[in-house]
Amino acid sequence: MVKSVFSKAWKSSRSPAKQRKYAYNAPAHIKRKMLSSGLAKELRTKHKTRSMTVRKGDKVKVLRGQFKGHIGKIDRTDLDSCKIFVIGAEVIKRDGTKALYPLHPSNVIIVELEMSDKKRSKILERKLNKGNIKPKKIQKDATDKKVKNEEEK
Repeated sequence: MVKSVFSKAWKSSRSPAKQRKYAYNAPAHIKRKMLSSGLAKELRTKHKTRSMTVRKGDKVKVLRGQFKGHIGKIDRTDLDSCKIFVIGAEVIKRDGTKALYPLHPSNVIIVELEMSDKKRSKILERKLNKGNIKPKKIQKDATDKKVKNEEEK
């Protein structure tokens, strides 16, 4: 019988089946991090970060699948299935009604961020200031010895 309990050491396995199992059984705070998508080049340079977790209201561009090239806002996110629903990416059901098509966040790129949330803007500020850390000072004695040793050789 297979255990269905989430293990904190889930990243250590190389087996795809175990990776899927742990992803499905992950708690909500970890599943939320799995709902991340890459940023467009303009946003990457502006915010100095490569990816963000997607949320309702973000404008995304679909990169893969039958809706490739479509740009729309995220209507809702589903943590259980790890899918997002983009306005305009719709399929027509048998009864004629339209339904939003579920997309995986790895298949979209964020074009415009929803910045109404103060927590999200703080996260971006924190990531922006991350690169402003002062480098550690190196002792002059150690560097001088290395230079002298290289000159002698």
